[in-house]
Amino acid sequence: MKIKMAIGIALVSMTLSGGAAAQQYVNGYTRADGTYVNGHYRSQSNSTKLDNYSTQGNQNPYNGRNGTVDPYKPTSSNPYGSPYNQPRTRQRQPTGYGY
Repeated sequence: MKIKMAIGIALVSMTLSGGAAAQQYVNGYTRADGTYVNGHYRSQSNSTKLDNYSTQGNQNPYNGRNGTVDPYKPTSSNPYGSPYNQPRTRQRQPTGYGY
Protein backbone atom coordinates (compact mmCIF):
# COMPACT_ATOMS: atom_id res chain seq x y z
CA MET A 1 0.00 0.00 0.00
CA LYS A 2 2.83 2.43 0.84
CA ILE A 3 4.52 1.62 -2.47
CA LYS A 4 1.36 2.48 -4.44
CA MET A 5 1.04 5.73 -2.53
CA ALA A 6 4.69 6.62 -3.17
CA ILE A 7 4.31 5.86 -6.89
CA GLY A 8 1.16 7.98 -7.05
CA ILE A 9 2.85 10.92 -5.35
CA ALA A 10 5.87 10.61 -7.65
CA LEU A 11 3.67 10.62 -10.76
CA VAL A 12 1.71 13.65 -9.60
CA SER A 13 4.87 15.59 -8.75
CA MET A 14 6.44 14.78 -12.13
CA THR A 15 3.29 15.94 -13.90
CA LEU A 16 3.15 19.20 -11.95
CA SER A 17 6.85 19.96 -12.35
CA GLY A 18 6.69 19.24 -16.10
CA GLY A 19 3.81 21.66 -16.53
CA ALA A 20 5.54 24.42 -14.59
CA ALA A 21 8.43 24.53 -17.08
CA ALA A 22 6.09 25.12 -20.03
CA GLN A 23 4.45 28.32 -18.80
CA GLN A 24 5.39 31.90 -18.20
CA TYR A 25 3.82 34.93 -16.53
CA VAL A 26 3.08 38.00 -18.62
CA ASN A 27 2.97 41.29 -16.69
CA GLY A 28 -0.01 43.59 -17.09
CA TYR A 29 0.36 46.42 -19.59
CA THR A 30 -1.53 49.29 -21.21
CA ARG A 31 -2.27 49.10 -24.92
CA ALA A 32 -1.81 52.09 -27.23
CA ASP A 33 -5.58 52.73 -27.15
CA GLY A 34 -5.48 53.05 -23.32
CA THR A 35 -6.97 49.62 -22.53
CA TYR A 36 -5.29 47.89 -19.57
CA VAL A 37 -4.57 44.15 -19.95
CA ASN A 38 -4.22 42.26 -16.66
CA GLY A 39 -1.19 40.09 -16.02
CA HIS A 40 -1.72 36.41 -16.84
CA TYR A 41 -0.03 33.07 -17.43
CA ARG A 42 0.46 31.66 -20.90
CA SER A 43 2.12 28.61 -22.36
CA GLN A 44 5.75 29.20 -23.26
CA SER A 45 6.57 30.16 -26.85
CA ASN A 46 7.62 27.35 -29.17
CA SER A 47 7.15 26.24 -32.77
CA THR A 48 3.70 24.66 -32.37
CA LYS A 49 0.18 25.84 -31.59
CA LEU A 50 -0.89 22.38 -30.40
CA ASP A 51 0.08 22.92 -26.75
CA ASN A 52 -1.39 26.41 -26.23
CA TYR A 53 -4.01 26.72 -23.48
CA SER A 54 -6.53 28.11 -25.99
CA THR A 55 -6.13 25.23 -28.49
CA GLN A 56 -8.87 22.60 -28.79
CA GLY A 57 -8.19 19.59 -26.59
CA ASN A 58 -6.29 21.61 -23.96
CA GLN A 59 -7.48 23.23 -20.76
CA ASN A 60 -6.18 26.37 -19.09
CA PRO A 61 -5.11 25.26 -15.59
CA TYR A 62 -5.63 28.77 -14.15
CA ASN A 63 -9.21 29.47 -15.20
CA GLY A 64 -10.45 25.96 -16.09
CA ARG A 65 -11.61 26.98 -19.58
CA ASN A 66 -11.32 24.47 -22.41
CA GLY A 67 -9.50 25.55 -25.56
CA THR A 68 -11.61 26.49 -28.57
CA VAL A 69 -9.05 27.46 -31.24
CA ASP A 70 -8.64 25.02 -34.15
CA PRO A 71 -4.86 24.73 -34.71
CA TYR A 72 -5.38 23.43 -38.25
CA LYS A 73 -7.48 26.37 -39.46
CA PRO A 74 -5.50 28.76 -41.68
CA THR A 75 -5.01 32.27 -40.27
CA SER A 76 -3.52 35.47 -41.62
CA SER A 77 -0.28 34.78 -39.73
CA ASN A 78 -0.22 31.10 -40.75
CA PRO A 79 -2.02 30.57 -44.10
CA TYR A 80 -1.11 26.87 -44.13
CA GLY A 81 -3.06 26.00 -40.97
CA SER A 82 -1.24 23.30 -39.07
CA PRO A 83 2.30 24.06 -37.93
CA TYR A 84 3.21 20.70 -39.44
CA ASN A 85 1.71 21.55 -42.84
CA GLN A 86 4.24 24.16 -43.88
CA PRO A 87 5.59 24.35 -47.44
CA ARG A 88 8.98 22.77 -47.92
CA THR A 89 11.79 25.15 -48.68
CA ARG A 90 13.93 24.23 -51.62
CA GLN A 91 17.45 23.25 -50.69
CA ARG A 92 20.22 24.96 -52.62
CA GLN A 93 22.29 22.48 -54.59
CA PRO A 94 26.03 22.61 -54.02
CA THR A 95 27.93 23.95 -57.03
CA GLY A 96 31.15 22.11 -56.36
CA TYR A 97 33.12 25.35 -56.30
CA GLY A 98 33.07 25.79 -52.51
CA TYR A 99 30.57 28.60 -52.39
